[in-house]
Amino acid sequence: MSSAAQFSLGREGASGRFERQASAFREQPASLEPGRYHLYVSYACPWAHRTIIARELLGLAGVVSMSAVDPIRDDRGWAFTGGEYADPVNGWTYLSEGYAATDPGFAGRVSVPVLWDTHAKRIVNNESADILRILEASAPAGAPDLYPPEAREEIDALNGRIYDTLNNGVYQAGFSEDQAFYEETVTELFATLDFLEDLLGRRRWLAGTPEPTEADWRLFTTLVRFDSVYAIHFKCSVRRIVDLPNLWGYLRELHQRPHVAETVRMDEIKRHYYTTHPSVNPQRKVPVGPALDFTAPHAREGLS
Repeated sequence: MSSAAQFSLGREGASGRFERQASAFREQPASLEPGRYHLYVSYACPWAHRTIIARELLGLAGVVSMSAVDPIRDDRGWAFTGGEYADPVNGWTYLSEGYAATDPGFAGRVSVPVLWDTHAKRIVNNESADILRILEASAPAGAPDLYPPEAREEIDALNGRIYDTLNNGVYQAGFSEDQAFYEETVTELFATLDFLEDLLGRRRWLAGTPEPTEADWRLFTTLVRFDSVYAIHFKCSVRRIVDLPNLWGYLRELHQRPHVAETVRMDEIKRHYYTTHPSVNPQRKVPVGPALDFTAPHAREGLS
């Protein structure tokens, strides 16, 4: 496996447009046998962050073990550097070792999250959307329902638009080498933010459900990074989330839900983005700020 393949987020198309690599491992076990599966994550990565939150909210910490890679990634890929960034399951130095163990011919990008089968000693799945559903299917009685049957059609529609124009849109904007495509992408991105701002003026949660669903948490991991990273680093700077009162209140309310704040490691997030994308930030300076108070009252209790 080449070091370039490990490091890249995707690849540049012929027009300079960023193209995200498709996930290579998509097996979906019907349920998670306690003690059998291990989740490899990065607290810096929004895709992995979704699964960290779901594991906490669904009460699966005792079912699926978890370890994190170092947020600072070089051309050798995601690494286990010791301390809190150690691999207690396999003792790897790089996550790429798990990809090689699963498919010796794998030559693509090494990504997180990874769901690892400790019995079969291979990767089961490395697609965050799949892993969310796998975790949801194994949630114990009494756990929140992140994908309620009555709201699934709307959740799927929301997920589709938010992924295309926002979750992935920030990367399309940040890594594009084509000015016209960058401007087109940013325009679509902020059209989606305006759509969400209007929706959240009428609804407490995206799908109109009594409690947050996976659509809310998939959006949350992008929103919580937006003002600190995407607005600056990826030049998605038309407006900030703090300039959109409904989205800003919604973001604060999600951040204040039990067990969520401890999953948000803003220092790791900023160090990862600003030091591991030399094509975007060659000097690797990490900005001071912005100062964001996620603990301020959100005043959203009156919405349903």
